[in-house]
Order: sequence, then C-alpha cells, then structure tokens
Amino acid sequence: MAKQHVAEQETLGEAMNKTELFFEKNGRLLSYIFLGLLVLAALVYGYRALIVSPRVEKAAEMIAEAQYRFEDQNADYRLALEGDANGAGFLDVIGKYGSTPSGNLAMHYAGICYLKTGDLENAAKYLAKYSHVKGIPGALINAQNYGLQGDIAVEQQDYAKAVKFYEKAVMAADNNLTAPMYLRKAGLAEQAQGNNKKAVEFYEQILTSYPASMDAREAEKLLGSVK
Repeated sequence: MAKQHVAEQETLGEAMNKTELFFEKNGRLLSYIFLGLLVLAALVYGYRALIVSPRVEKAAEMIAEAQYRFEDQNADYRLALEGDANGAGFLDVIGKYGSTPSGNLAMHYAGICYLKTGDLENAAKYLAKYSHVKGIPGALINAQNYGLQGDIAVEQQDYAKAVKFYEKAVMAADNNLTAPMYLRKAGLAEQAQGNNKKAVEFYEQILTSYPASMDAREAEKLLGSVK
C-alpha cells in the first residue's frame, strides 16, 4: 500500500501541469534563442551556407507555426502535432526537415504532443529521437526531455528507469529551477520501489545544494515521511 501511495502522489498529468509550467510559458523563447544560435553556427561554414542556411530557415519558419498552436491558451495538441491546411505541424517539420535543428526540436515537441494526448508509446519514441545539444537554452530543453521520459517511465511503473532519466535531467541543467524538481521526482520513484534510503539521499541533496529552491520545502516534508 505504501508503494502504491507514493506512486500515485504525482500522476503523469499532474507532473505535466505542475513541474513543466516553466517550459510551457517559456518554450517559444527558448526555442527561438536555441534555433537562432544554430542558424548562426550554420552560416559559419561558408559554401555550405548556400545549402544549409535556406533549409534551416525554412524549417524554422515551419516549426514556428506548430509552436504557435502548441502554446495557444486553448492548445490543440493534435493539431500542433499533425497540422492542417492552414499551417504545419511538428510531424510535417520532421518529415521535410528532420535533419535540421528545427527538425530535431520538432522531435521533442512531437513527443510532448503525444504525451498530452495520452499516447505514451509514441511520446517515448519521439522524445528518444531528440538529439541533445549544447548551450544554455539547449540544456534546459535537454533536461525537460530527460524529465519527460522519466515521467513516462513512472506512468509505466518502471521506477528504476525513471530514476535514471531524472538523474540525467539533473546533470543536463544544474540550476535552482529544474535540478531540484527532478531530484524530488527521483526520490519519489525510489520510494515507489521501497528504496527509502536512496530517496532520503535525493531529498537531502535538494536541501544541501538547492536550499532556496521551490522544491526544498517539499523535500523537507518528504524526508519526514520516510525517516
């Protein structure tokens, strides 16, 4: 019963609503910075710019249409994923420009859209196809990508796998916003397996390394429940 209780503390939907709020609000800005840097990098390659740059720019224009739908207040994730006659979807970007930075980013967004619509199999598939990149905007997206794969593993009750993804998410972006969030999730996943000692280590790491974070107070409560 105790394991079941811990496992049910955060369902996949709750995790998306609570812990991914930062990315929901700032995803487009992060993506624009991320893609802008990659476009600039592509132009450095001289003669290749004549071939690479147009494709990169067209892909960036196409993904912007899908992102607009994704970030709408009343987002239609199926529409953002598949597109229609009025605009492209993330799958269109992948199909036409899968090898570009925008195509890579579309893999990540497609995974989220599938996740939002309840298709865990395709969500895991597309999130795993995303290639992690360097740089601060990229690091935040990398962390979210690992974290969402961890959330899927939790939903599938593969808690050991979830812990590994959450640990990768912490390493991908060491900051006061995302790192303690994923440490807390790792602790919950360990509790779900009955590994209270390991859970305590994760919660204590939050208090030691990120005492001013939003998750620190929750970590104190969780420590009290396992000690």
